Amino acid sequence: MGEFVSLEVSGEGVGTVRIDRPPVNALNAAIVTDIGEAVEAAAAEARIRSLIVTGGDEVFAAGADIKEMMDLDPVTVYRYISAFQDVLTRLEQLPLVTIAAISGYALGGGCELALACDLRICTEEARLGQPEIGLGIIPGAGGTQRLPRLVGVGRAKELIYSGRMVSSDEAARIGLVNEVAPSGAAVARAGKVAARYAAGPGVALRAAKEAIQTGIETDIAAGLLIERQAFSNLFATEDQKTGMRSFVEEGPGKASFAGA
Repeated sequence: MGEFVSLEVSGEGVGTVRIDRPPVNALNAAIVTDIGEAVEAAAAEARIRSLIVTGGDEVFAAGADIKEMMDLDPVTVYRYISAFQDVLTRLEQLPLVTIAAISGYALGGGCELALACDLRICTEEARLGQPEIGLGIIPGAGGTQRLPRLVGVGRAKELIYSGRMVSSDEAARIGLVNEVAPSGAAVARAGKVAARYAAGPGVALRAAKEAIQTGIETDIAAGLLIERQAFSNLFATEDQKTGMRSFVEEGPGKASFAGA
């Protein structure tokens, strides 16, 4: 995937995209390209049934590489940020359950990378935020769009206008993260959660993700139609037969899904 981004696959069907560019995993153009390649590789790898995105146990990603951006003209920066947006959109639309495992700082582009995942698990000492306003700019890789959809318009405006960092406790309280893990345990906890989804009904999980993400951009009538069609289509799957038969014969939570 490149010098600073790797893709690993566990025997449990969990893929891990890991960023490792010391000291703070600043996201430059090359790393964004590498993340995009890792996303494409994960999509093409049949063994991967859920995906973790992480920077490791010390830092997630402390934003974009300011030195690389600071002297760009508007035309060049438009191409630069378009590439970043495109990569995160591909991550967001990946037909897998994706989990950001956040240790340390997830700021600016790093926070936007986490926002493109389905779920976020952070450590107690993690700090998240969109501090771009302090640079005289705004979030450009999806922060102004995904953050309001996640935490609400009012909270998103306050966070983006102020540029302040939020603690793990506040992040959990406002819905910016789904879970807070002990210090150093974000990747391990994300691994357990990802393994559970990897063993789940893969077609139904993909259908749920698509229905939510597509439906939220439409009116309620169109969203209900999307849901109705996805619901009906699942009755042609092996997992639906397995899940319902297991429920009737053995009770809830006993099914072993094939992901088909």
